[in-house]
Amino acid sequence: MRGLAEVLRRERRQVLASLTRLTGNLDLAEDAVQEASIIALATWPRTGLPPNPRAWLIVAAKHRAIDELRREAARPGKEKEAITLALHQAPDDFPVGVLRDDQLRLIFTCCHPALAPEAQVALSLRVLCGLSVAEVAGLLLVPEATMSKRLTRARGKIAAAGIRYRVPDAAELPERMRQVATTVFLLFTEGYASRSAGLHERRQLAEEAVRLGRLLVALLPGEAVLEGLLATMLLQHSRREARFDAAGDIVLLADQDRARWDRALAAEGVTRAAEAIRLSSVVPERFAVVAAIAACHALAADAAATDWRSIVAWYDVLVVLDPSPVVRLNRAAAVAESGEAALALAEVEALTGLEGYFWWHASRAELLRRLGRREEASAAAVVAAGLTESAAQRRLLARRYP
Repeated sequence: MRGLAEVLRRERRQVLASLTRLTGNLDLAEDAVQEASIIALATWPRTGLPPNPRAWLIVAAKHRAIDELRREAARPGKEKEAITLALHQAPDDFPVGVLRDDQLRLIFTCCHPALAPEAQVALSLRVLCGLSVAEVAGLLLVPEATMSKRLTRARGKIAAAGIRYRVPDAAELPERMRQVATTVFLLFTEGYASRSAGLHERRQLAEEAVRLGRLLVALLPGEAVLEGLLATMLLQHSRREARFDAAGDIVLLADQDRARWDRALAAEGVTRAAEAIRLSSVVPERFAVVAAIAACHALAADAAATDWRSIVAWYDVLVVLDPSPVVRLNRAAAVAESGEAALALAEVEALTGLEGYFWWHASRAELLRRLGRREEASAAAVVAAGLTESAAQRRLLARRYP
């Protein structure tokens, strides 16, 4: 049964994308594919796996969609006729090129800039990753009813705004790809957000983001932003087993057991980071630069061997591309690691707009501690602790600033 479920998981995204194109209605397509999947789980154990599972699912989903259209009294007659005709005329399987474009249409729709970032992440988990509403709600730490309303609003926005299921034009593509990459990376970082006790369960989010990253690179090869996105996720994910100890407490990068890093994943990440930099050699792509920073950590045999000067230099490039306070805060942390804690503290304290940001106060506490200003460090740690819901982060602060 697990093998059949994995086949369904693998094929579902493609079948849903194609059915959404044919019907022009995400809800109808989702319901039809869900019903087809249920029928498959009941049928395949008896009959065996069909030679072409995707074609089988497409046929079953088309029939379910047609049945649903017949039951719907509210849908205008001409719209029903048009969709029903499209479903009847559609082949029972689609060429690779059509499947590729169908998947891209669905990805760009879920990550459309007209949708709020949190809606893009939720819709991506529900539609692109195939998670249930309950699973999405649990992973994003919101009540199921709230998540159901959020997803309904997102679909309503797609319909009301007339967002078309299409691949952006060539002129739009670079910016829209960055939006897609940002959404997938938000999904990935949610997987490592330490806001709840269920940190290990939340790893599923990171795994789904990596899967989507691989899919995007396969669908749109040779794009620096996507190579950089995937490289960054692989490099960070390669450290997953070393990030927390047996008690669930955070292990800082300098203290991680590098023997527990996934070296194969890290090596792939370094290779892809180099490719992302090569592809963006004229104008550096933000995700390519972020990947280069992560690669510097992966290439170091141990914490002491980390080339912090190179990391600071890469941050200098990143600050030009993205001069946000958070990027400047991360650069200051690299400056501190290169041996200039006083300069780093001055840079941190010069930043504005981060007064309610946990990592600004936590970084300030660490720099004050390194400079021997322990009372000030403890005071900053207290403020930081009040800005996080994560028990793991609070325990980390309590250990370092007793």
